[in-house]
Amino acid sequence: MGFMNYFKMAWRDLGRNKRRTALSMTAVSLGLALTILVSGFISGMIDGAMRDGVRTTTSHVQLRAADFDENKQSLLAAELIADPEAVAAQVATVPNVLGATPVLWSSGVLSGRNESTGMQIMGIQPDALFNQTLAGSIVAGQMISPDDRGELLLGQRLAEDMGLTVGDRVSLAVGTADGLPQEGIFTIKGLFNTGFPGMDNGTVYLPLNQAQAITGTGDRASAIFITAPELEDAPAIGAALEGVPGLTAVTWEQMNAGLLATMDSAMAIYSILYGIVILVVAVVITNTLLMDVFERTREMGILAALGMKNRQIMAMYLTEATILGVIGIAIGIILGSLAVWYFSQAGIYFGEDVAGAVEGMAIGSTMYTGFDVPAMISLSIATFVIILLGALYPAWYAAHLEPVDALSAL
Repeated sequence: MGFMNYFKMAWRDLGRNKRRTALSMTAVSLGLALTILVSGFISGMIDGAMRDGVRTTTSHVQLRAADFDENKQSLLAAELIADPEAVAAQVATVPNVLGATPVLWSSGVLSGRNESTGMQIMGIQPDALFNQTLAGSIVAGQMISPDDRGELLLGQRLAEDMGLTVGDRVSLAVGTADGLPQEGIFTIKGLFNTGFPGMDNGTVYLPLNQAQAITGTGDRASAIFITAPELEDAPAIGAALEGVPGLTAVTWEQMNAGLLATMDSAMAIYSILYGIVILVVAVVITNTLLMDVFERTREMGILAALGMKNRQIMAMYLTEATILGVIGIAIGIILGSLAVWYFSQAGIYFGEDVAGAVEGMAIGSTMYTGFDVPAMISLSIATFVIILLGALYPAWYAAHLEPVDALSAL
């Protein structure tokens, strides 16, 4: 018996109970669509967090002093980069480096008229390529310039919370290289809104020379931020910089090791979710085919009595499962892809509290999904395989019915 004969018989049999068949296909399609959406959410979150973090917080590669401890953000001369502009100019000659700029990290306390808050202080070169994202996020006032004196940038969210605006004067107290506190009075030149609460609420930006002056670090910097064309270029750039005496190169992957580990845990949880969903789908398919066997017991007896072999009866039921699976998977791929596309445009809003709770990471209050085609293909194949496995028992049961018993069934 050819495949087309099996197909015709299976299609006819599925049409006998259209409601049950439709519900089974719906279970397959919705189950697959859900897993595709979750996969797209995880993919989009990982990709978005990495790219946004690189774009706004870490850069593709950082060059630091060998003894620098990023957790302490030390201002000791031995743990900073001397003559950072010359080092940045040298780094800019490395292949695939689009830009290199020094930054100086420090911490301090920002005081307004009525309240104070702890802040991370970033001394930057405002006209550097890496800082174009910050310049594009200015929502009030102006971007600071390299020669500004006594001016800074503040996050719009924090400014609103503290009752501050452009033109207001604030006090900034910092620790210095000598371990002594230093306080300066600055004017808010601009307010920025990057969309990442962790940055907008906790970072203040100064021109590099102003940050160096108030911290007493002289002509030194904490790191060189290096911008590359793509994330994939970072390892090669890091390897090319490993030979720079007294300095060490750190790629975005190394800097985001904690986030990547968290994402691995999320993938493990997702795998459990997928397993539960697909098992439910398998149970539905198994139940559908078993009900079909029970309803057609006499028919199976007649077919067996007419000489239809066990393997042919099994093949007929497996063909039914194949039709259910293929149509359900096709619909699931369409529904899942539409859902991923929609949320890649509209996003899923989680609120600023959730985003702000992820310290040190550029995670926004709205998450966007992303297409993960390899995952979509593997999920579809796995769903199809599980459906066929779930159909094996009903097919085996139907094939091993005794013709005499089947013919005598009511």
